[in-house]
Amino acid sequence: MAALAREKGQVVYLRDLPEESDVRFNSTATIPAAISENRASKNHTKTPLTWETIQQKVWAATIRKRSRTEVAVNIFSAIALMIVGHLIFTFFTYDRLTILWNELELNENFFYYVLGGFVAQMIDGALGMAYGVTAATFLLTLGVPPSAVSASVHSSEIFTSGVSGYMHLKFGNVNSKLFKKILFPGVLGAITGAYLLSSLEQYIYIIKPLVAVYTLILGILIIQKALKKRVEKKPIRKIGWLAMAGGTLDSIGGGGWGPIVTSTLIARGRHPKYTIGSVNLAEFFVSLASSITFISIIGFSHWQVVLGLILGGMVAAPIAANLSRRLPIKTMMIMVGTIVVIVSIRIIYMVLTDL
Repeated sequence: MAALAREKGQVVYLRDLPEESDVRFNSTATIPAAISENRASKNHTKTPLTWETIQQKVWAATIRKRSRTEVAVNIFSAIALMIVGHLIFTFFTYDRLTILWNELELNENFFYYVLGGFVAQMIDGALGMAYGVTAATFLLTLGVPPSAVSASVHSSEIFTSGVSGYMHLKFGNVNSKLFKKILFPGVLGAITGAYLLSSLEQYIYIIKPLVAVYTLILGILIIQKALKKRVEKKPIRKIGWLAMAGGTLDSIGGGGWGPIVTSTLIARGRHPKYTIGSVNLAEFFVSLASSITFISIIGFSHWQVVLGLILGGMVAAPIAANLSRRLPIKTMMIMVGTIVVIVSIRIIYMVLTDL
């Protein structure tokens, strides 16, 4: 329908697929808004700040019309917070929290954990991937045991991906249709992958290089498409299966949601800004499902590491989301492709050195 309309010389605007809308429509649509804003600013008179004025502003913000995506995200976020709260008050009593607080030492390594969380979230929030790889590299360099690295990274991702997803939603970087398609399959894949980890742990050395080769090819394709003048969009009919594979491999290998899902969608011609925003928002629920499953199976420790990653990531989340909104499409695609290639080569190299 959109192609036929364009052949007739009509301007096309798709509400659920803003990246497919005509740029000319968006540019012209902003002109009346800008004119009205200028008129409003000229005729604007300062009103005294009274209690009635505050009540009117609060009421206007409360009754404003919300999109279906925003409503769905708020509902799922409330359910997720209730689950997290139940786990906290069930497993962490006052006595246990007192012991953990006394054991928490804010030494020099803690600030390195904060720095690692900040850098990892800046990359993940702006480019939609590589949080786990970046954070894990920092932790392994600081001497954190490998068994604690995976649990710490997944636990911190609940908070960092939650803030990052909310900021992407606030800045308008989320495609509601794409978000709905990847949400439930991604969560299901994360739970499945966490349960399969215990039985497939001895085969990770086979799974990781295969996934790395796949993402390496995707990274090269993304850079190649970024250097072309026009990127042809190829429809992806099995996005749900892609999200499920990304969630499963993310739980099994400690990472893969961003490199697999984001890279594949962008390589097929999806708009980088909306792809990164939608995948980041869904990552919160994927990380939550994976972390709850991991905690119920293997338990949890290393609070100092998790707290440092959370603090650094939450500071970087709004900055990265705003950066993703402002970067040009070509620049974003080149950066995404470069990150994917580097991460993939690193994984292949680490596997080969362990043989």
